[in-house]
Amino acid sequence: MQARTGIIGGSGLYAVEGLEILDELAIGTPYGKPSDVLTLARMGDHEVVFLPRHGKGHRIPPHQINYRANIYAMKLAGVKQIVSVSAVGSLREQIAPGDFVLVDQFVDRTHSRPSTFFDGPVIAHASMADPVCPRLAGLLGAAINSQGIKLHRGGTYLAMQGPQFSSRAESELYRSWGMDVIGMTNMPEAKLAREAELCYATVAMSTDYDCWHQEEEDVSIPAVLEIMRNNVNQAIAMLRGFLAEAPAEEACAHGCNHVLDHAIFAELKGRSDDELRPIHALVERLL
Repeated sequence: MQARTGIIGGSGLYAVEGLEILDELAIGTPYGKPSDVLTLARMGDHEVVFLPRHGKGHRIPPHQINYRANIYAMKLAGVKQIVSVSAVGSLREQIAPGDFVLVDQFVDRTHSRPSTFFDGPVIAHASMADPVCPRLAGLLGAAINSQGIKLHRGGTYLAMQGPQFSSRAESELYRSWGMDVIGMTNMPEAKLAREAELCYATVAMSTDYDCWHQEEEDVSIPAVLEIMRNNVNQAIAMLRGFLAEAPAEEACAHGCNHVLDHAIFAELKGRSDDELRPIHALVERLL
């Protein structure tokens, strides 16, 4: 099977126009159903698997997304790298609404979301020191620049629980911590992609200044939607540029596809089928 690129579309991005649709994949997983059927498509030499994170029509709130099913389904579909497109609020003056940010770090403030495939009896401790694939982020950066979109390279994404927006005190606290953007969905998504040995990168699209900016109106859905529509159009142009220019087959030199080599705490040999079944797609190459 050709290595495929997974695209997880955030708020407002429910399809990618301009791709040749090949099939719809209704994939079941040991963790239940993903947010929607996966769309298999092609552009040039690339095969793409697209999944709207909130489901078509934006029907699943951030805290109810089945992140494990989404990532496991991508793994089963033959995906080797995931481009996560996400709407965020800006915590920095220089990151204006409409700007794109290629984040390279995350701080997880979510709770009550299953955040690992390794719930036991097989245990793994995957490194999250560098959760974003530099190779994939570099290719996305080139695509963003080619479209003339204002880009900020690097930054920390604060993942909040939601679905409510921040209080002003929270927003100021996160700024004091050095956070750059705030969103509700990239955790535990990034952690699970890491455990699944998938290259992962986030394109964070700024829609607002959260509520810390005294000279801007507080974040609201009408204001967000207005910026979001333009962001989505730019994201589609970016994705087309990325798929047109990026190599269809390129090995990752940063170890994303070998994360589990030194993460699994005990031998897999001798484990029963029942123990391995929920993680089989993740550990198959190690068996």
